[in-house]
Amino acid sequence: MTDQTPQARLERAKDASRATAALTSADKARVLEAIAAGLERDAERIIAANAVDIDRGRENAIGDSLIDRLRLDEKRVAALATAVREVAALPDPVGRVVGGHRMPNGVMLEQVRVPFGVVGAIYEARPNVTVDIAALALRSGNAAVLRGGSAARESNTVLVDVMREALVAAGVTPEAIQTVDDFGREGATALMQGRGYIDVLVPRGSAGLIETVVTQSTVPVIETGAGNVHIFLDESAPDDWARDIVMNAKVQRPSVCNAVETVLVHRQAAPRLVPLVASELQSEGVAIHGDDMVVGLVASVIPATEEDWKTEYLGLEIAIKVVDSLDDALDHIRRYSTGHTESIVSTDARSIERFLAEVDSAVVMANASTRFTDGAEFGFGAEVGISTQKLHARGPMGLAELTSTKWLARGAGQTRA
Repeated sequence: MTDQTPQARLERAKDASRATAALTSADKARVLEAIAAGLERDAERIIAANAVDIDRGRENAIGDSLIDRLRLDEKRVAALATAVREVAALPDPVGRVVGGHRMPNGVMLEQVRVPFGVVGAIYEARPNVTVDIAALALRSGNAAVLRGGSAARESNTVLVDVMREALVAAGVTPEAIQTVDDFGREGATALMQGRGYIDVLVPRGSAGLIETVVTQSTVPVIETGAGNVHIFLDESAPDDWARDIVMNAKVQRPSVCNAVETVLVHRQAAPRLVPLVASELQSEGVAIHGDDMVVGLVASVIPATEEDWKTEYLGLEIAIKVVDSLDDALDHIRRYSTGHTESIVSTDARSIERFLAEVDSAVVMANASTRFTDGAEFGFGAEVGISTQKLHARGPMGLAELTSTKWLARGAGQTRA
């Protein structure tokens, strides 16, 4: 790509979006298969570029959690190709009739799904997002403009090149996938100010990045919030469920937004559950920030401050607080949650149903790990992000969330009186 300005790339993406909108479902599936094959074919090239990013990240001391998000090895590249094929196999939302009726005068109305046009994304240190968003955008008939940040610059450059080469091989304009990474902050600003070219913008990353995009954009934004995720261990929580769910939610992959950050424990269950859960967490190297009761029950606990209840650690740290009741747990979640995912561990049906009904987050669970909040786990093949807002999309966003609707009216000469 030799364009000298990010504006030129946005214009080319807008032109390309008309071509992608006209692709048949079979055409889009064929394009995605070409991308998956390209990722597999060029895996060594992708991993070599990623190694440069990893080395630079270590030199810049970006932290273990970001290094983990940044890393692409043979297994992860293969997983990217698999995810692209899963997206290709999903039902095409474009053209789906979602409503309609015949007017009294005989005009037939249909509301059908259509592509947005150009989907923009701003994210950081997540090269997998480069592929996920491009694949979802193409399958839903959109073009994509990507800003992946400096931490993954080499990885994203190669990934975009591989995908554009696949588009050419499939007979589709490569301008349907654009990056503005080489323009730095100017590229990010162009996306946020690209009214008339960018139809929807999705930020993924730190709370600071998301806040910047939401406040500075003149284009519509789907906000993907930070994940200050909670698990409440009710008085009736079985030992094994409490232990296994908290451990999975914190330790399996602590650097992601659906990892648990705060565990709330019912006071009646605290002498039983706090030492059990804390011991398991500490055995995996998790640092625990706890309130006074937790400090009294478990050795080597860091006394929690107000800031701990607000913190998305994204690493091997967790906050544990003892609460007097379900009401207190709900109050704490209302105060500190970012609206991402919360879970209750309980065998009491009334407590479970109250929790599911009263917690106002994008995903609310009972007796399951918060790690399930994920587009692939929900059957979307991949995800654009986890929306924590309430307009248009909420929760994991897949193909349908990258479409809008339009009304088709078919008449036979009717005029309005």
